[in-house]
Formats: sequence, structure tokens, C-alpha cells
Amino acid sequence: MKITLRQLQIFLAVAQSGSTTAAADLVALSQSAASAALNELEHLLGVQLFDRVGKRLVLNDSGRQLLPQARHMLDAAQTIERQFSDPEAGSELHIGASTTIGSYMLPAMIAAYRKDHAGARVRALVANTADIVDAVVNFEVDAGLIEGPCHADDVEVEPWMMDELIVVAAPRHPLVKSGRKITLKRLREAEWLLREAGSGTREAVEHALIPYLHHLPSSFEFGNSEAIKRATAEGLGISCLSRAVVEDMIESRKLVELDTPLPTLRRHFYMVVSRHRAPSPSLGALLGFCRAWAQRQQPG
Repeated sequence: MKITLRQLQIFLAVAQSGSTTAAADLVALSQSAASAALNELEHLLGVQLFDRVGKRLVLNDSGRQLLPQARHMLDAAQTIERQFSDPEAGSELHIGASTTIGSYMLPAMIAAYRKDHAGARVRALVANTADIVDAVVNFEVDAGLIEGPCHADDVEVEPWMMDELIVVAAPRHPLVKSGRKITLKRLREAEWLLREAGSGTREAVEHALIPYLHHLPSSFEFGNSEAIKRATAEGLGISCLSRAVVEDMIESRKLVELDTPLPTLRRHFYMVVSRHRAPSPSLGALLGFCRAWAQRQQPG
């Protein structure tokens, strides 16, 4: 076997950075050494892996075909190194979580996980669902917990737990103050505060509400659920959010759960891992913990 892990590492660095110069900085080599290693890899494979677009190197079809295989090989090698060079280092995990899960569930989950795995180190990335899926696909995290459907081809998706969505408003909002029955017509006429495009919450809310309301007239869009609930409490509009997000403000009477003619709104949260990631005992332990934790949270 003539292909080396170093060549694959340089290939990935070029794919990430777009040039052999920038890739050389990432892998601590000279530009000439990085360029030579890439040329040798292309010679061994008998194909060009990049097209030159201006000053950038862009993956072509052959490069895109190699990309997940190269990541898989390097990931497996790094797992071996961690397991045998430093057993404690092998327990470090990178987990991604979409915004609602990352802000309202993940801190308690990590704390509980570390009680059972005292030597474990967990690094968390919190972003919207689309970005977390990209991070899983690109091997930036070991696993992701997301709150919206996943449309990527290179990941395995497992339903994780159920979440309840409720419609809330400020106590002084006209829908609350009028004392009148809240109809679908009145909900259609209300101004809604929504998450940004790409958010799992946004996709779940649209999927749940549009069959009944036909459209959602957005007043404002926000990058996280915390901003939405605070804007809702200020009377800027109504919102549909996870009960876990708003239960503190409902208890303090800054928000009111609306009695609407809508059915109970529920959505799935999902666990996602790359199809190309080498399994490891530490990742298996984390996924098993997440499954058990979800079961404990479900009512009944």
C-alpha cells in the first residue's frame, strides 16, 4: 500500500482551505512539501482531485468521492492513537446540539454524563440544525442532537425523544386581553415571532402550524429561542416554542400558554452520526447515555 495517512491529511487540508499554501500551515509543512504530497497522491490514484478556479483549488468529482473515505481513515487512525497513547484522551468527545437542545437540555446532560464517566471530557458545539448536520458530515463533531428533520445523505438518523410545542403570548397581548375564544382565523391574523431559516424549530413549527393556518405572517425572525420568548414577553407577537424553553416564563407569568383549537403539537428530536465515522467505545457510551436520558425525560 503506497498511499499514506499524511497524504490524506494534506488532501483534507487542501479541501478545507482551498490552497496548498494554507494547507501547509494547517499541517505544519512547507508549501513545497504539501504540494509534492498532493501531487504524489494524485499520481498514485491516477486522477486529478481538484480543479483550479482562480487562485483556489476546488474539489472535483474524484475529490468529492475520496473525501468521506479519507476522513474515515484519519478518524480511525486518531481513535487508535488516543486509545493507546493516552487512555484518558480517548474519552474526549465532541458533541453538537441544535440551539434549543444545546441551551436547555445539554448542560444537564453533560453534568449527568460526567457523574458516570468521571474522566470524560466533552466539547459542545451549539448551532442551528443545518449547521450541526454539516458538522457531523464534516467530522467536526462525533455526534449531533438536532430538533428538526435531517436531509443529508451521509448520516444515520435515529429518533431520540419527543418534544411538545406550545403557543404563547404576553399577558397583555390582544389575544389574551380580549377574553374572546381564540379561533384559527385570529391565529392567522396574528403576528408571529419565528426562528431563522435553517433552524429545526422553524421547520418543525411550519410543519405543525401551516396545515391549519395556511401561512405564518412573520413579524420578526430571531437566531435563537431565548430571544423569541423575551420578544414575545414584550408583546411583539405570539410564538410557538418548546415547552422546555418557556416554562420558566409561564411560571413567572411573563408568558401565557394560549388555549387554541390546534391539536397537541409534538415533534421528534433526533440523534445523528456520520455513516463514515469509525465506531469507538466512548462514542457508543455517549449515545447509549443519550438514549437512556431521553427515556427518563418522557412522561409516563
